[in-house]
Amino acid sequence: MRRGQGTAAVSVRRSRDVPDLVAKAREGDPRAVARLVSLVEDGDEVLPQVAAALAPYAGDAHVIGLTGSPGVGKSTTTNELVRAFRKQDRRVGVLAVDPSSPFTGGAILGDRVRMQDHATDPGVYIRSMSSRGHLGGLSAATPQAVRVLDGAGCDPVVVETVGVGQAEVEIAGLADTTLVLLAPGMGDSIQAAKAGVLEIADIFVVNKADRDGADATYRDIQGMIGLGERAPGQWRPRVLRSVAARGEGIEEIVAAITEHREHLHDTGELRRRRERRAAAEIEAIALGTLRGRMEALRDGEVLAGLARRVADGDLDPHSAAGELVTMTGLPNGR
Repeated sequence: MRRGQGTAAVSVRRSRDVPDLVAKAREGDPRAVARLVSLVEDGDEVLPQVAAALAPYAGDAHVIGLTGSPGVGKSTTTNELVRAFRKQDRRVGVLAVDPSSPFTGGAILGDRVRMQDHATDPGVYIRSMSSRGHLGGLSAATPQAVRVLDGAGCDPVVVETVGVGQAEVEIAGLADTTLVLLAPGMGDSIQAAKAGVLEIADIFVVNKADRDGADATYRDIQGMIGLGERAPGQWRPRVLRSVAARGEGIEEIVAAITEHREHLHDTGELRRRRERRAAAEIEAIALGTLRGRMEALRDGEVLAGLARRVADGDLDPHSAAGELVTMTGLPNGR
């Protein structure tokens, strides 16, 4: 790399010039996209500016969630889906949410380790995000990171969740289309029933379908889907087979994703899902702001003073909570 290029790269990485970063991200500059995602993850004070600058460009990307238990082949399937979308000449964004390092809080697995096949492809942006202890299989910053990739012109945006098992249902509130991966011999049909993923999955994929027990897993999932009640015209989850390590079944998965997107558009469900997603995002931001104000009060004498009054019997906890809420600047409402 020439000296001038290196200086430019450093300036982009450190830049907080939001309009410039957004303009460069729209042009496909991966460093600008990375910087915007970093600002989101860090909860930087310019985050409202980032959201406002991206708003005119967001809303076009199809968000695909990919979830499943550890070992079912999520990363391999994501890698092959990216390859298939690139054959369609689509710009692809990937957010791979990984477990957190107990030492640094960073993602344990790296994007280049996961998908080296696409590391040098300018039409693919891959980012590993640390869950940072957030439950549900995602990072708290994932929804806004999706907005960054959407605003940067990626379509689709693939979100691969942490493999945490039964708690991993948060992706359904973020994705337009949710894929649940299963594998034979791992008790996945039982896990599916226990975790309630029948309600979140739009497409089931029995990966590693060349293994013994794949047909049984396929039948079990089909049987459970058959037990569910659906209104007329409601989407019936598809059940597919794949061997992602050999690229088998990927075209069928892409076709099912396309079919589901068309169904969402034709029925108006896409709009409803995105409104629910926006409501959840607004609520999360508002609660985060309130939580920050509460923490500021907790660090001072206010909460300790209220606690002493409650412990002494001079004040009941509900009244104390009302006073604390009022001190955050919000109306009590009681």
